[in-house]
Amino acid sequence: MARENRWINADLARADAYDRRFQELAASSVDVHGEAAFVASYEPRSVLDAGCGTGRVAIELARRGVDVVGVDLDSAMLEVARHKAPDLVWVQADLSSLRLAQRFDLVVMAGNVLLFVAPGSEAAVLERLGDHLVPGGRLVAGFSLYGTLTLGHYDALASDAGLALEARFATWERAPFVHGGDYAVSVHRAGGQATGGRAGREGRAGGRGTGSSSSVARSSH
Repeated sequence: MARENRWINADLARADAYDRRFQELAASSVDVHGEAAFVASYEPRSVLDAGCGTGRVAIELARRGVDVVGVDLDSAMLEVARHKAPDLVWVQADLSSLRLAQRFDLVVMAGNVLLFVAPGSEAAVLERLGDHLVPGGRLVAGFSLYGTLTLGHYDALASDAGLALEARFATWERAPFVHGGDYAVSVHRAGGQATGGRAGREGRAGGRGTGSSSSVARSSH
């Protein structure tokens, strides 16, 4: 029996209603592009936006000159994305079985994507996304630290998929992460080892934060 995706079954705003929320935030001078700015700081030439929703992150990355592909399971969300940016590539697919011909410098899951995939499919999602990275490519994921997906479990699943933790932050603006925080942005690298470089040092310093105004939850899959 197929596992049910938690986003598809959730009673949450979708499509135009979901997108309108971010339009209103942007109109009130809230920065809604924290995730895109974080991703762009790594200077990737290509990005897979996994769980892209209505395309907020992907469209902003494309505006910054990045070759981007958006993937989502929700057809209504993708319809809005295609309407806003018809020239970009939008793919309807389940992340746990995703198979694209292209490989990417970076894969991003913004807005609680992993909290909304089908229960028990998290390992398959990370394996498939890892397979879409070039050697040395990065997987970036931000999600709230509630429910059953702990950081320890996530790191173990990532390791099984050949991804090593490079850095971890409390927000998309790189606020330092400490244990006990309620949100984390994690950077894992394909075929790599945890580093002591700039990103690694910042990600392991003290402090506390939550997911930033720009990560006002998508709750994607």
